[in-house]
Amino acid sequence: MAEIEIYTDGACSGNPGPGGYGVILRCGPHTRELSGGFARTTNNRMELIAVIKGLEALKRPSRVTLYTDSRYIYDAVTKGWLWRWKARGWRREGGERVKNVDLWERLLAQLNRHQVTFVWVKGHADNPYNNRCDRLAQEASRAPSLPEDPGYREEEHCGGLF
Repeated sequence: MAEIEIYTDGACSGNPGPGGYGVILRCGPHTRELSGGFARTTNNRMELIAVIKGLEALKRPSRVTLYTDSRYIYDAVTKGWLWRWKARGWRREGGERVKNVDLWERLLAQLNRHQVTFVWVKGHADNPYNNRCDRLAQEASRAPSLPEDPGYREEEHCGGLF
């Protein structure tokens, strides 16, 4: 099995607002960068999409060390929340519906495909790959004519206020 390092980051101008993601894949001397964005989305969706896009880019099952500065993702995976949410029909312990189910399901598919170890890194600190991912995400969020995020639902992210 190939050993891959993936660095990810997501960004959003406003929350919700235009957002982007950045990914760096590393295998030995080889490096590949990915980025993209959406016109209206959230920071958490961009963080998740970065992780998913990185894992989906791998052509065969691999051993992956995945670096993220998102506690949302890191905690959901490493503390087992993700599997408990799924077992409860995508509900949190108190019965509240989990947000971003479309993306959590895509992530689960990738976690079943690859052997992934998650590593949390402090954002905007001394990790050059995380900093590069942040720049990729920021640039992508400012691209002209961004597409709509097909999974973003206003009512899900605004608490049904309007």
